[in-house]
Amino acid sequence: MRIIPAIDLIDGKCVRLTRGDYALQQIYNPDPLEVAKAFEGAGLQYLHLVDLDGARARHIVHHKILHDIATRTGLKIDFGGGIKSSRDVALAFESGAVQITAGSIAVTDSALVEEWLGVYGPGKIILGADSRSGFVATHGWQRSTQRPVVEFIGEYAAKGMSYVICTDISRDGMLQGCAADLYREILLECPVKLIASGGVSCMEDLLLLEKTGCEGAIIGKSLYENKITLKELSLLC
Repeated sequence: MRIIPAIDLIDGKCVRLTRGDYALQQIYNPDPLEVAKAFEGAGLQYLHLVDLDGARARHIVHHKILHDIATRTGLKIDFGGGIKSSRDVALAFESGAVQITAGSIAVTDSALVEEWLGVYGPGKIILGADSRSGFVATHGWQRSTQRPVVEFIGEYAAKGMSYVICTDISRDGMLQGCAADLYREILLECPVKLIASGGVSCMEDLLLLEKTGCEGAIIGKSLYENKITLKELSLLC
């Protein structure tokens, strides 16, 4: 299972939110490049980079930070937040992203996301399937839908989508364990490479996700709060 540390960006700084609430943000480091270099120095190979300002603005904001990290580290970056147009996708890849995440746009304009799949291939596009109480949430988690998340993922899997990041919003930033039952259901119903996100609090959670069959696990607050250390993660690389 791939270990994928996360950097969330607001005002160019490395922050974490709680349950996606912008009012509950905590700044961990004003220099995201410094954080990325620390990840690389520990032997980690991947980075989940989220442009939270972009998610609110509905277009990419922090492409320069993406470019800096991509050119000054060897991390393989998946980038999300504010990707709403083909120009955004092109800009993200031009700035150094290896993969991009299609989140809200996958709900509001499935034809456009299918077009991206055709242009770039399923290895480059990740479906962002954020879940609140089993239903898809959009627009930086500010809006909820009545669309079951498992059904949503299954529909995209049928269209050729390979990679999926699924975040259980109720667990994000809470350090209370991951949504293993939801991930088991997804993997039982959908032939995808599932990346778990939200709630990882300790090494045992990572072992559980690996046993569940997740292809990757995103780690955020537990890393910044030293519930899991870079040294511990380096042993999994």
